[in-house]
Amino acid sequence: MRIITGTAKGLKLKAPRGRDVRPTSDRVKESLFAILADRIRGAAVADFFAGTGNLGLEALSRGAAAAVFVDASPASNALIRDNADRARLAEKAELLRKDALAAAGHFARSGRTFDIIFCDPPYNKGLVAAILEKIDAGKLLKPGGVVIIEHSRHEPLPAGLVNLTISRTERYGETLLTFLEHTT
Repeated sequence: MRIITGTAKGLKLKAPRGRDVRPTSDRVKESLFAILADRIRGAAVADFFAGTGNLGLEALSRGAAAAVFVDASPASNALIRDNADRARLAEKAELLRKDALAAAGHFARSGRTFDIIFCDPPYNKGLVAAILEKIDAGKLLKPGGVVIIEHSRHEPLPAGLVNLTISRTERYGETLLTFLEHTT
């Protein structure tokens, strides 16, 4: 796993051993960022279930203005901090050691919004619907913004979202990337 392009191009990111964290593969990440293209530059980014910081750090390397990394695990937060320091992106990285659902509620109460929100929850745990419902209800996405959720093809998206509309889905084996746009 590495930073693909930008100011930290080629940097190998540290990842934990074991199966507790499942970083987005380079192949899927390359496709994701090719789709986002020019939306990255200057964006305010949130990376929910951040794990290693892989997606948020790629966004920062490509010119995002700032990224908030949300993960409840102390080990993941230490890993993200180390990866951000090594990528020389720490000044643009904010770490929030909090459950993603609680963090979404916190952002909603404070009125904080984002241009791009990455979500990569553990597969098949019911977290896909839960986090999308929180993002939708909390109006965390700016007009013109996009949420990208990486999920198993076996886990359904929630019905009845009010502020988010599915705009695109890409499949990579068992993995789906679903893009949801802010409804204007």
